[in-house]
Amino acid sequence: MPETIAAVNGVELCHETFGPPDGRPLLMIMGLASQMIWWDDELCENLAAEGFFVIRYDNRDAGRSSRMTGRVNLPLAYTLRTAPYSLADMAGDAAGLLTELGVASAHVVGASMGGMVAQTLAIEYPSRVRSLTSIMSTTGNRFVGRPSAKALSMLLSAPPRNREEYVDSLVRTFRVIGSPGYPFDEARMRERAERSFERGVNPGGAARQLAAIMSGRDRFRALRKLQVPALVVHGSKDPLVHVSGGRATARALRESELDVVPGMGHDLPRAIWPRLTRGLVRTADRAWITRRA
Repeated sequence: MPETIAAVNGVELCHETFGPPDGRPLLMIMGLASQMIWWDDELCENLAAEGFFVIRYDNRDAGRSSRMTGRVNLPLAYTLRTAPYSLADMAGDAAGLLTELGVASAHVVGASMGGMVAQTLAIEYPSRVRSLTSIMSTTGNRFVGRPSAKALSMLLSAPPRNREEYVDSLVRTFRVIGSPGYPFDEARMRERAERSFERGVNPGGAARQLAAIMSGRDRFRALRKLQVPALVVHGSKDPLVHVSGGRATARALRESELDVVPGMGHDLPRAIWPRLTRGLVRTADRAWITRRA
């Protein structure tokens, strides 16, 4: 399906799908300042081949979705929990997109900030979530999942001014936060960065999304109340969201499976796609058994 714009929750969301609409719906939510194409085309096609109807989309303030407004003060976002919009607003976007597509409920997978949005979607709209997969994410507890000093400095660095700087910046960033246990594919990273730049880069949106993260509250108790099959995937060497964030998420979700991937950082190397795919299929199967019981 080609890229399509849907008006939901007061914003326009750019999205596209893979696989037959009668497949098992799989909603994929990407992370901070990351566009839907960071769920690689090949990975989405592989998941479609497993029987999923894959839905990926640009979050608000990313890619070709609506650009929001509002100035950001990150210290105030952290201390006073104020932001132009919240993770709950972004979860409302996801729920609205499912409605627009005629999907009553879906298997939901989120990476990094997308994991936070996915968790919030399950909390706020439990009937819309068949299963939950949280990848390299955390519960919002400020004492777990903390970044290393070097990773944090990369996150807060000045935004690039042009295409060349943008591409070089992403390559440098993922050399820091990527997976030390797997080869770094610079060509793939440069191609992704170039494609992202062509679709549209929004530095102000990245700041507003970061404010939404920093203003969020601890979701541990709310996650404990969920009765949803869940998979928690985290890299053992993640410098941006420490593996303690994934472990806390797995403790919170009563029906969760924790998969700590050796050598994985804050990315999804091609070599782990088969492992991730098996996990998503396994989790969706558990949800089917639960619904049948």
